[in-house]
Formats: sequence, C-alpha cells, structure tokens
Amino acid sequence: MARSVTATTNGFSSKGKVTANGKANGVASANGAAVAGAEFDEAKYRDFFWTYTEEPHRTRRLAIIKAHPEVTKLCGPEPLTKYVVAGVVALQLLLAHFLRHTTFWSWKFWAVAYVLGATSNQNLFLAIHEISHNLAFRSPMANRLFAIFANLPIGVPYSASFRPYHLTHHKSLGVDGLDTDLPTALEALFLDSILGKAFFCTFQIFFYAIRPMTVYRVPFTWVHWVNLAVQFVFDYALVFLLPGYFSANSLLYLLLSSFLAGSLHPTAGHFIAEHYVYEKIEPAARRPGNNIPIPETFSYYGPLNLLTYNVGLHNEHHDFPAIPWTRLPVLHQMAKEFYADLPHHRSWTYVLWRFIFDEEVGMRCRVKRKQGGRVVGGGTAVVMEAGWKEEEVEA
Repeated sequence: MARSVTATTNGFSSKGKVTANGKANGVASANGAAVAGAEFDEAKYRDFFWTYTEEPHRTRRLAIIKAHPEVTKLCGPEPLTKYVVAGVVALQLLLAHFLRHTTFWSWKFWAVAYVLGATSNQNLFLAIHEISHNLAFRSPMANRLFAIFANLPIGVPYSASFRPYHLTHHKSLGVDGLDTDLPTALEALFLDSILGKAFFCTFQIFFYAIRPMTVYRVPFTWVHWVNLAVQFVFDYALVFLLPGYFSANSLLYLLLSSFLAGSLHPTAGHFIAEHYVYEKIEPAARRPGNNIPIPETFSYYGPLNLLTYNVGLHNEHHDFPAIPWTRLPVLHQMAKEFYADLPHHRSWTYVLWRFIFDEEVGMRCRVKRKQGGRVVGGGTAVVMEAGWKEEEVEA
C-alpha cells in the first residue's frame, strides 16, 4: 500500500484522500476508481454526502477512555468561565456607552462594532455554547440563568432555545430532520453558487437563527419566558430608562455586533469550519452502501481559539462535550495519537474564502444520515425518540 502523505493547502491540512478502503492515501487509486470518478463528477453537487455509518465521536470517545482512562478527570465545570463572561459583558456595555452619541453610519461606529463588538459577541455566543453543556456551574439551574445573563449584549433572546437544539446536534449529528446545523435542501438548491455562498456567509447568523424553527420546534418553557422578559427589559432600559448612559444607538451597536459576528468576520469561520467537508472524497466513499466513513467534524488549530473558548478544537469537543474549554488542549495532548492524522483547519479566514470561491466546496458538502439520533428537550420532529434523560444529555 502506498505511503500516506500530508497535503496542506493554504490553511487546510489533511492526510490525503478518503478512498475505497476508508483510509488516507496520497496516491491516486486504480483505473476503475478513476473511471468511477468521472462518472460521479457530474452528480457531485446534486446531493449531500449520505451515509449509513455511525457518527465517529462515540466510538473515538470509548477508544480514548480505554487508552487513557484518566481523561475522565478532565470533565466538569470551569470556574473561570463566569469571570470571562462578566468581563466581556462589561466591555460591551462600556463600548455601548461610549458610542451612544456616535452616528450609526459613521466609520467609527462600524469599525468598533466589527473589530471589538463582533469579536466580543462571538465570544458570548460561544460562552452560551459552553454553558449549554453545564460547564460554568455544577447546578443546571445556575447554568440556565447565567446563559441568560451572557445573552444580554447580544440584544436578541436566544440562549434558552439554543441549548436543546445544540444538544440535539450532538446526539443526532448529521441526522436529517434533527440536526439543525445542517443546511436544508432549499438552501442547497438556491445558495450553492459563488453569489449564493457569499450571501449565506454574509447573513449566516439569520440562517442559524431561523433554520431550527423550520426543521422542528422545541417546547416553550419557563426558561424561554425568563430569557425573553429579561432581554426585553434590558433592551428597553438601554433605549429609554438610562438616557445619561445609553441611547438607541447603544442598542444598535449591540445588534450590529451580533450581526457582524455571524457575517464575514474571521471568528465566524468556525460555523462553517466545524462540519463542512473540505476533503476530496473518492467516488466509492460517496456511495452510502459501501459504508466508508467520511470525515464530518474538523478542528481548527490557530490563535483565534484564544478568543472563542477553544471552539476550534471541535473534534475534541464532540468526543467529550463534558470537558470545558480550558481543558480541551489537555485532552488533545493526552490523546494526540487519535487527533494527529485527522483533517483540520489552520485559518478560519481562509475557510470563508474557500467556501465562497472554491467550486468543490459548497452548501452540499455535509454528511447526512436518514436515521439515528434523538431530540433533546422535547420537540415536534417526526423522527423523535422518547426517553432521553438529562444525565445522558450531559454525557
């Protein structure tokens, strides 16, 4: 068998290609596969990567625990999280105060919102992601309420809804109709072009906000009501109750920060980098019946992890959702033999650039499954299974 080689192209590293034997191989396969490749080229973008294989994270988690049983000691809340969140919330309030008299369309307003505001609100997006796994406090109630606090500078209430959708994403990775991180068939149909992908990247925050509700709906609980009420009071206070400190422009600054955080911003690259397939997939692997695993989660190893709760260590996070952000690098080093050969990214900016302009990467470059998974927190999805316990959710 030919020796495996590492291919690195402007920020994306991988070990060769996914071939018919399911292994990385840097050498082209036999003539028969080449003919099959030509046969599949025309159909390459007509559908997603459908698979019958199990998602990879449970299997790898068990293998890592077997090889490194001490890894379980890394699980549990991180006390530092609450102080980081408080600091970023305070920073955003301070900037909202300073910009209260600055014209919305001025370069200063947009520059501060893009450089500081979007980075800060992306940090808060990912703080809420971290808190959704009960990793700020031991008490689930404390985590629910603290997520509402972290939500304040975002301007729109979403932390209560994010948690069940996100935990279902973990438990139902790639399952069509359950994993709301997957683009819908309608998105793939209309947005799989350079202009379409540019539109998606520019306004992806709206896709991630609206798409889940079009796939299935979670029950509206008291946490949603508290999230809604607290956010309304906060926004109202900024605009009407504290005229000497804030104004309508203060709220506009926070909302613009949230929009830019989910638009053409370097930290927004993580939305696409995490699960879109940038690998070259051989024709045999595209046939679901062959049961050849296709990489579907990708880590990012770069400096922006410092600002984003190490969300770039995404394979590590999906393998062990109960390990907090400060200990994910420890997990990576401890189990390095499991991660060294996985394809990964080095630049989120290049992820966005390539997603838009590379014809071989697009809206359909996601792994999908027809079956499996469960809904967390209830809901009206057709393929929902009952009996999912809270302790299982946090596993």
